[in-house]
Amino acid sequence: VMDDLFEYFVDWKLPAYCRVALACCLNMCGAVHCSDVAILGIHRLPPVINNDTVRAKCEIPNVIAACPTGAIRPDPKNKTVKVNEERCMYCGNCYT
Repeated sequence: VMDDLFEYFVDWKLPAYCRVALACCLNMCGAVHCSDVAILGIHRLPPVINNDTVRAKCEIPNVIAACPTGAIRPDPKNKTVKVNEERCMYCGNCYT
């Protein structure tokens, strides 16, 4: 997004200073509430589970607890998690 907007903000062609914010949520992350132009990026697909990465880097109870809709459940077979795509609301809590 910023690559497309860059040309408009490198020269002094605008009449005044303009603040642009890019955020991934509506919870005021990225100071979107005090910007002239606010761009909200959203997740459009449920998370893809890489079992090796989840087991090595994630605290599985925290990943499960982070999901507000309960779409993430334990997967005892792979000793990781699985995602119910119908329940996922694409909030991105499981990524952070």
